Amino acid sequence: MMQAFSTRSLRVDENGEFWILDQHALPQAQNWLPSNTVDELIGHIQSLRVRGAPVIGLAASVLLAVLAAQGLGQAELRQSCQRLRQARPTAVNLMNNLAVMAKAVEQVNYPQALAEAAWQLIQEDQALCAAIADAGLTLVQPESRILTHCNTGSLATAGVGTAIGVLARAHQAKLLKKVWVSETRPLLQGGRLTAWEMGELGIPYQLLCDHMAASLMQRGQVDAVWVGADRIAANGDVANKIGTYNLAVLAQYHKVPFYVAAPSTTLDPQCPNGEAIPIEQRAADEVRGVSGSFGACNWAPDQAPVYNPAFDVTPAALITAWVLDTGVYRQPPLL
Repeated sequence: MMQAFSTRSLRVDENGEFWILDQHALPQAQNWLPSNTVDELIGHIQSLRVRGAPVIGLAASVLLAVLAAQGLGQAELRQSCQRLRQARPTAVNLMNNLAVMAKAVEQVNYPQALAEAAWQLIQEDQALCAAIADAGLTLVQPESRILTHCNTGSLATAGVGTAIGVLARAHQAKLLKKVWVSETRPLLQGGRLTAWEMGELGIPYQLLCDHMAASLMQRGQVDAVWVGADRIAANGDVANKIGTYNLAVLAQYHKVPFYVAAPSTTLDPQCPNGEAIPIEQRAADEVRGVSGSFGACNWAPDQAPVYNPAFDVTPAALITAWVLDTGVYRQPPLL
């Protein structure tokens, strides 16, 4: 049986029930949703109730362990693995974690093997986040004003986070003056989630619309940009939340360092470059309006044609350094 545990976003209770924190309801409410079937978890992933490449992979791993404890057979678990792989094609952590779990499915005592594998992946992610924070801290200068995009904290990982983990460590070291938080259209992960995490951590921050970043850099108000990654290709190209590429271009023009913080599990040696990364196209309604625990509001015509990629690709040439759990790399972390 999967042991009871709790992170910021995932929880298994004493009865072996699996729950995820509904990130749609944040910051207004902290609601925990059941996630004890493949259909439930896929729904949570695709609706972004649970999101962030590391935690998506962990959620899928934990669910398989829970299903095995409930008595699901090996054939059904193999099928569940296959279905979960398709839930979020850009996030390579999901594929990596499921590859580990697929091996555990083939063990004689597969329920125990799955539980142990899932718990090991959780502990590994916590250790990876801590190592990223240690490595990234060496790049943060005193009185830094740092701009970050989307959400890369404890909501998206089992640990302190990736880019936000670095910011938290820098805040503890009294190196931060301020964090600029881009709202991250169209689903506002920056405004809803990162702003909330900054408040929880006691980090001074200001929220801005995505398109205000250029004005800030022009005025010399940004000392560095820190982002996460959903997949890093073998040549160093990075897929991350849509809008990341915009910031990388702006940062290069304004001579602002642009750092990518991610675990080594985000590296994909089978992916030669950014062009080979699958980019998910999401629902048009996300751009036509906004919805959440507060209700819904549409500001565009109901049938307005929409372009809505979930991610963009930042070429390696625009990245100052890749900050991994294994260290800081000024050249692409080729595998």
